[in-house]
Amino acid sequence: MPKFILKISSLEQQNYINIKDVDCFIFSTQLPENYLITQINKVKEIGKISLLEGDNAADFVVKFDADGIIIDLTQCSNIKKEINHYKKQIGSRFLGVICRNRRHEAMIVSENEPDFIIFRLGKDENNKTKELTSWYEEFFLLQMAIEIMDDDIDFLSYQTDIIILTPERFKILVAQKQRLE
Repeated sequence: MPKFILKISSLEQQNYINIKDVDCFIFSTQLPENYLITQINKVKEIGKISLLEGDNAADFVVKFDADGIIIDLTQCSNIKKEINHYKKQIGSRFLGVICRNRRHEAMIVSENEPDFIIFRLGKDENNKTKELTSWYEEFFLLQMAIEIMDDDIDFLSYQTDIIILTPERFKILVAQKQRLE
């Protein structure tokens, strides 16, 4: 069973911190600083992981004492340079990298050893991403995550270590699971 990460991008999503089946939270740097500090401290108190994503995430990770960052390199032309830059900036904190759903880019990201790689999963890329994650899981030891971008995707059928969901999608998943039990 994969681990779940909840992606928090609005103030209305703050009541999800104590969910037992969630080990990690990604907070958008667009949220107010006071809110981020409060939520990161709450996550720390219960022994879970907090990651930041967005503008200035690498600066805020140190300032707010978060556990790491997520960087989006889908538009990047020099992946190695960017990963090395962020690794130097955040030190020993976690680094997750979003890359395009292409084998070559996945290999380049993996060669530069972030803590995990993220593929985005949308309706239009469902079959392509499923094939990519199966291939990746077979050849690489690096942890892999899929970030769910659309509804009505059977993401539990993917071979992945981590699934990134919004709190709303996670709530639907829990309700579906309870119905089956």
